Amino acid sequence: MTIRAVLWDIDDTIFDYSGADRIGMRKHLEHEGYPEGYDGLERALDAWKAITDVQWARFAAGELDFQGQRRERVRAFLGRRLSDTEADDWFGRHAAHYEAAWALFPDTLPVLDRLAGSFRHAVLSNSSIHNQDRKLRALGVRDRFEAVVCAVELGISKPEAGAFHAACEVMELDPHEVAYVGNEPDIDAGGAVAAGLTGIWLDRDGQGGRPELVRITGLDELPGLLAGNTRFGAPDTFR
Repeated sequence: MTIRAVLWDIDDTIFDYSGADRIGMRKHLEHEGYPEGYDGLERALDAWKAITDVQWARFAAGELDFQGQRRERVRAFLGRRLSDTEADDWFGRHAAHYEAAWALFPDTLPVLDRLAGSFRHAVLSNSSIHNQDRKLRALGVRDRFEAVVCAVELGISKPEAGAFHAACEVMELDPHEVAYVGNEPDIDAGGAVAAGLTGIWLDRDGQGGRPELVRITGLDELPGLLAGNTRFGAPDTFR
């Protein structure tokens, strides 16, 4: 098997989404205050993360559109009815702090540099092209990827095979020629494998417990894995 391209997830894979979101929300709530019912700022931040996960899953399942999941996050967090405009305004004030905290993970650029001459690179994200293209440009890495493919425009999201196949088609490669790297074991690595790609789970938190998946705990392990080093748990056929 010859891997010709690496297809990347963005959020919490190459970009520290969770860190930026928590920093941004902390600053937002320090300015605006947090709603009653939360036992301190840290509990409020934990609640925002949990609500985000729930509403994002609804978006990925097609229950909400992209803007709708943002609005529902705000309504659930504040615990009150808001018009779309009110929810958008509140989220927009948070977004200003969140975007100010945007940063790549420290291992992102070194690995992209190491792999640049050996593999083609593209992105498959469950977000929108407007958000992800702008994010990659702000982070200074948009030119590292020949294509950015996003679920909002596709009308289909990971882990459905069609999302992975659409990204492969953009690169004019067969699925078996593409490795997908992402931080979610099921949505990213498992979905990629089911679609015929080589799925690689980036387990930055060291959760483990998924021996059926190819797993790395940092991007610095990726070049060796792609070169055919099987000590990270890749099957012997991985070349």
